[in-house]
Amino acid sequence: QVQLVESGGGLVQPGGSLRLSCAVSGRIFSIDGMGWYRQAPGKQRELVAAITSTGSTNYVDSVKGRFTISRDRAKNTVYLQMNNLKPEDTAVYFCNYKVTGGSYWGQGTQVTVSS
Repeated sequence: QVQLVESGGGLVQPGGSLRLSCAVSGRIFSIDGMGWYRQAPGKQRELVAAITSTGSTNYVDSVKGRFTISRDRAKNTVYLQMNNLKPEDTAVYFCNYKVTGGSYWGQGTQVTVSS
């Protein structure tokens, strides 16, 4: 059974940095794309960053220039480097892998940006 496990969340001061990782346990084939979503209290889950199987990336406007998504193909791992964090980045961050016929979600990791 495939499971995605996020790590790297935590409490950071404004202006600080965090690096999220999403690792896969179990065998997974034909990943079409990987992405990071976030959900703040009382808000809908939103796509933060995504990377396709060919390496193309896209970001929500609010994180452009501050966040970078990357992947390790050999490890089927996706990362999210978050710099210059702001209080409005506070949320639970989820990774998502799209495969033929569906997708997998991680359990989420909390990111809190506060002084």
